[in-house]
Amino acid sequence: MLLIQNGRVLDPWTGTDAQLDVLIGNDGVIAKIAEKIDAPADCRFFDAAGLTVSPGFVDGHVHFRDPGQTQKEDVLTGAAAAAAGGYATVICMANTVPTCDTPEIIHYVTDKAKDCPVQVLQAGAVTKGLKGEEMTDFDALLAAGAPCLTDDGINLTSAGLCRRAMVEAAKRDVILSFHEEEPSLVPSPGVNYGSEAAKKFGVPGAMAAAETSMIARDIALSLDTGARVLFQHVSSGQSAALIRAGKALGAKIYAEVTPHHLSLTEDDVPAHGTYARMNPPLRREADRQALIAALADGTIDMIATDHAPHTAEEKARDFAKAPSGITGLETAFSVCNTYLVKTGRLTPMQLLEKMSKNPAEVYGLTGRAVREGNYARLVLLDWDSEKIYSEYKSKGINTPYTDEKLTGSPRAIVTGEKITE
Repeated sequence: MLLIQNGRVLDPWTGTDAQLDVLIGNDGVIAKIAEKIDAPADCRFFDAAGLTVSPGFVDGHVHFRDPGQTQKEDVLTGAAAAAAGGYATVICMANTVPTCDTPEIIHYVTDKAKDCPVQVLQAGAVTKGLKGEEMTDFDALLAAGAPCLTDDGINLTSAGLCRRAMVEAAKRDVILSFHEEEPSLVPSPGVNYGSEAAKKFGVPGAMAAAETSMIARDIALSLDTGARVLFQHVSSGQSAALIRAGKALGAKIYAEVTPHHLSLTEDDVPAHGTYARMNPPLRREADRQALIAALADGTIDMIATDHAPHTAEEKARDFAKAPSGITGLETAFSVCNTYLVKTGRLTPMQLLEKMSKNPAEVYGLTGRAVREGNYARLVLLDWDSEKIYSEYKSKGINTPYTDEKLTGSPRAIVTGEKITE
């Protein structure tokens, strides 16, 4: 048994905000929550003084590069990074090598992760080989455990195929998770179109309209088909406004935003170079502010990291030739706490909603509250201490936050009666 003592339970499901002890049984189930619990015999203790005890985070958008690119990351190192970041569950995208378009690859990932303290789920692809031509066997992928279907990294450019996918997804009530980007409006990826950063690196950049035009199209298709659609890593204020309007019209749509789009802008790219090259790119300060406002008012439902590890050698290339993406699992809470909570834009409870409750509910993950009878998937959080990241569990070190002074960090996760610090 495990007794977590002296912690402050902060739970967006129950609304609890109180100093409480939490007792977890040998079966990993929360047995008792009370102001003071006398420890049973042979019980282990964890002193959570100064920490909150909260539902573990859920990230609906990570890349573990496994199978096929394990020099960048693998399931085990990715799960270790997730645990260090306070995550209970992560969902891996389907752009593996080969593409995760068969049940066998889903089983490969989940079997490899079965002993990890973090629950690793594997999304299935919408189209075979991510080619945008022929749809996968949705039923087979869902039966294998896929929590959603996505061609992340590649836009479903054909409106006709996209609509057919929505029709089939609506029949099965499965979420389609979309990377929204009209390719013809992306002269070069990784940096905002026409920005000073684009000029510095000698590339034209990616237009915000590439994202907004596809979001507008797919809101219309979602309304037409009744499909549940999630818009990934929203980067512009106009996209947020379209999503707000789409929800008002009754579309079954959701949206995620990354910690980096909430904390950085195109003006930060010159200082960080390829470590701030990402797709969609960092945009203007006005976009960042609009994204924060949309997160606060519920237009944007959740925070997802888009954890995208690359090797140091790849990121050392010239800006135009380097791959897009940064790591994010380990730094996410610290970044969001620093830029959202400590600035007064979100309360601690609201941040937990965006990082745990909302993504869990969107993906149908149940039993996540800090409540008696639930299996324990918890995170212990320090909200106030200074944190500087310099070493990582991930194989990827491609993050602009290294050596930045941040505030707050995860101290441990609890999975069943096991603590991972």
